[in-house]
Amino acid sequence: MKFLTTDLEELPWVQHGFFTRQGGVSTGLYTSLNCGLRMDDKQTSVRENRARAAASLGLPPERLVTARQVHGNTVVHVTKPWNIDNAPEADGLVTAERGLGLGILTADCVPVLLMSKKERIIGAAHAGWKGAVGGVVESTVAAMIKLGAKAEHIEAALGPCIGPNSYEVKDDFKTPFLAQDKTNEKFFKPSPRPGHLLFNLPGYVTARLHQAGVKTIYDTKQDTLTGESTYFSNRRAFLRSEKGFGLQISVIAIR
Repeated sequence: MKFLTTDLEELPWVQHGFFTRQGGVSTGLYTSLNCGLRMDDKQTSVRENRARAAASLGLPPERLVTARQVHGNTVVHVTKPWNIDNAPEADGLVTAERGLGLGILTADCVPVLLMSKKERIIGAAHAGWKGAVGGVVESTVAAMIKLGAKAEHIEAALGPCIGPNSYEVKDDFKTPFLAQDKTNEKFFKPSPRPGHLLFNLPGYVTARLHQAGVKTIYDTKQDTLTGESTYFSNRRAFLRSEKGFGLQISVIAIR
């Protein structure tokens, strides 16, 4: 079972991991640690994969919670585990409870794990471009502050996502970003293909974290599109006209 950690792990009460696609039991397009239940994969395999990820962090499988992610900015305060089949719609999770794993599922979007180092409050956000523009990062930070965290004490880590040299978009993609702030132009650069640009999603998410008051941000700098043997990628599946793709999971918990 392979997963990445960052300097968030320096605090003894925090445990976290950005899991790869390796170490699971799924097959075919979902080989092997697919943790996404909505994909056309065997549900027994997905549940086993999630159990393995939880166990790697010392968590019982029922203590790993994920939401039904919809690329929005809704954040849920988690006080106890829920049934995976009845998970709420949300793209951000926060808690101050020990032994609860907050999980984010991605296959190019940015998984953001957060902790308030003095108040022992954690958060997790699913930041695709829609959610990021819509304020999911700020909403997650605000939810942590509502629980008692202070912005200056919050640190964040960005997990594997589509890299700034891989995320090709059409020219008009940048319209909502520039409408929000003209300086967002800096997150775009010309693509070799006419009429297209390259978008720096992790750079944009980092900027939104800074705007929310988060000063310390770690970045795993892993590109899901190019790292085929290590990561699932929605964009790679689309470019190949594949019928499905898996989701890797990122988890943070208070010991």
